[in-house]
Amino acid sequence: MEKPVLLVMAAGMGSRYGGLKQIDPVGPGGEVIMDYSLYDAKRAGFEKAVFVIKEENEAAFRAAVTDPLEGKMETEIVFQRLEDLPAGYAVPQGRKKPWGTAHAVLAARHVIRGPFAVINADDYYGPQAFEKIYRYLSTHPDGEQYEYAMVGYRLRNTLTENGYVSRGVCRVSDAGWLQEVQEHTKIYKDGADAKFTEDDGKNWGHLAGDTVVSMNLWGFTHSFLRETETRFPAFLDRALRENPEKGEYFLPGVVSELIAEDKARVQVLPSEDRWYGVTYQEDKPVVVQAIAEMTAAGLYPAELWK
Repeated sequence: MEKPVLLVMAAGMGSRYGGLKQIDPVGPGGEVIMDYSLYDAKRAGFEKAVFVIKEENEAAFRAAVTDPLEGKMETEIVFQRLEDLPAGYAVPQGRKKPWGTAHAVLAARHVIRGPFAVINADDYYGPQAFEKIYRYLSTHPDGEQYEYAMVGYRLRNTLTENGYVSRGVCRVSDAGWLQEVQEHTKIYKDGADAKFTEDDGKNWGHLAGDTVVSMNLWGFTHSFLRETETRFPAFLDRALRENPEKGEYFLPGVVSELIAEDKARVQVLPSEDRWYGVTYQEDKPVVVQAIAEMTAAGLYPAELWK
């Protein structure tokens, strides 16, 4: 087996944050959130990271992220482009939003050859998550089914006080296998639990605080890239008809299809760690304080890459 590679999705627009949140410093040495994920991933055994970014952000991204990693971790940058579409398709007029997380993963299809983990650039996952996913990817090649994994978090540990978040809400069997992921794009904290809306607040649903959710920390074999590329045209046909400016090809949606077709099984690797992220500017002080406390406790050095 090829050694697992880490794929970092860093091409999101950050519209709610109001800036390029992926490279906004939060650590005592000017580190960004993904520096801590990269540090944890390297400790777990990952030797290479592939970053999916927007082409116009390349210079700033290299200066903030990949240049400090020189000599410490192998890196490669690929671009998520709106026009990266199958033959016969074109970007609809007025479309500016990226095509979603599954399309972001597809941007790396030419450089990833073996198993890989996927993370968001602007989420803090904790050391245990990378240890679990690396161990799984190193020991589970595809058999009769595709062998995938997902680190599952408790919803209550992944919410912000400052607005809504998007989460993949999971249904998990008693044996720990993922049965379904349903993407909810507007989830709000509601005491110890959460509420969500799909129609801008006209109707509300309830989610228990201990619900298992995906934070887009996945482990895949190379088969996932083939399947995602094969299924992309069907998504485009639907999106261009129903929501051409904002329709997104979600990674959990592809996973759910493969599970429903009995082509893949996904082991849920539970984590009780607290998520930290910067969906909104108001989230940043919370992240800065958490990183400072973890640094003071010795979990991380004061300057990660020195």
